[in-house]
Amino acid sequence: MAGVGKLLKQAQKMQRSIELVQTQLAAKELDFSRGGGAVQVKINGAGQFLALKLDAEFLKEDAATVSSEILAAVQEAAAAAKKYNEEEMQKVTSAFQMPGMF
Repeated sequence: MAGVGKLLKQAQKMQRSIELVQTQLAAKELDFSRGGGAVQVKINGAGQFLALKLDAEFLKEDAATVSSEILAAVQEAAAAAKKYNEEEMQKVTSAFQMPGMF
């Protein structure tokens, strides 16, 4: 059963590493803008939106343009945060190989 103990220790170490990365992801802020800076979005590495700024002049544009740019900025920020999150988590999980699991 020595193998099980070693496996358990490795799993616990991986869990601690994942928790650390999750904390770091929550602290990492990513900034995105669209429309020449008219729409600015701030999101963290965990995918939580932190801020949305809209230029007052931009709001004078037609509603369809404003909506389209806001949606595009939010989608871009969400996709980038997801990619960043996956890359950082991959760094942690790839260091641990569970025999017979992967």
